[in-house]
Amino acid sequence: MVAATVPLHVLSIEKDGLKIGPLLFLFAQAQSLNPLARRRSSGCRTMDALASQAKQAGRLWLAGFTEACSLHRVVIFCLSSKMLSIRTGQCFLLNGFIFLGSLFTLKSAVIPTLMWILPDQCEKLSSQSLCDHKAALALYSFLRFILVQIFYIFWFYPLYVFSFILCTLWYNDIAKNAFDVLGKQGPSNAQIPNRNDLPDSQSVRHMGRPGGFERVLLGIGEQVYSILLLNIFFIEIFAMGFIPYIGKAINFLLLSLMYAYYCFEYKWNFSEKSLNERLEFFESNWSFFAGFGSPCVLPILFFSTLVSYGIMAMLYPLFVLTAAGTQSEEVIDFIKGSWGGGGPRKLRLFYAADKVSMLVLQLFPKVSKEH
Repeated sequence: MVAATVPLHVLSIEKDGLKIGPLLFLFAQAQSLNPLARRRSSGCRTMDALASQAKQAGRLWLAGFTEACSLHRVVIFCLSSKMLSIRTGQCFLLNGFIFLGSLFTLKSAVIPTLMWILPDQCEKLSSQSLCDHKAALALYSFLRFILVQIFYIFWFYPLYVFSFILCTLWYNDIAKNAFDVLGKQGPSNAQIPNRNDLPDSQSVRHMGRPGGFERVLLGIGEQVYSILLLNIFFIEIFAMGFIPYIGKAINFLLLSLMYAYYCFEYKWNFSEKSLNERLEFFESNWSFFAGFGSPCVLPILFFSTLVSYGIMAMLYPLFVLTAAGTQSEEVIDFIKGSWGGGGPRKLRLFYAADKVSMLVLQLFPKVSKEH
């Protein structure tokens, strides 16, 4: 008998649901056994995953930025509440007219006047004989420095502290009046659920929290821990600014997150969201909040520290109001729904601050034990 011969290219082998020739099959097998090829394939998958994460984070960042810039909500709030309009106007008056106006007066009037009275160049001196004494110009420079510092010590720094304390009280009034307006429009807008209408999971959560005096103590403890946590986080932000080249970018990102947290904290306080829930939601959706806080901290990129503070303090009530009107959970869930429930990975933003806070609390055994 003569054995039948079949051309090699006619043979086919099924692999992964596809029919391929034997030569291609052998080549694929060799590639799969090649460690370098496997590493390249793994690297490509990693890069694709990172690109997908970056795209999702960018979309959430843009959504947060858009929500923060929805300033039409501020107009609606102010038209709906006279007290809200008054408090917002007072913030603008104190931080914009008085604080920034004082800085403008210093730069445009006080310092030029001192430069005219105590010049730093011989050509501007009334007596040329003073130019022969170098100590005269040095004395004038020293006097100018002292007078400017006196202006700062007895006016700007007390005004800074005064405006910080007063604005803190006003911000709370602004948030309270904003939620009063939302409450009149309906609970769906205010997002402050009635406990009788809570879903089972949320009802269990609230039932697990103590009531009466213990509830008050728990609230005070959470506030103390929150203040400690955020202050340590602010120290981290300040330290990050000293990193060469990328320090300013990291500082801007973290400061955006911090201001966004402050904007939403009023809303979470009124909706009785626990501290653990706040931190979990914030860290899981960090890109959204980074976008929300970006417009608020933009002045630090263009102005000095004091001018930036004045602008941010003046604009901060606007972002508190936009945060009050933002249904962040619905916006984030809608965007994540288009990805099948996925999204950027959670970032433990407060990990270091939490560890340091716990070390501080351990200095007070009773407080640490209760926490």
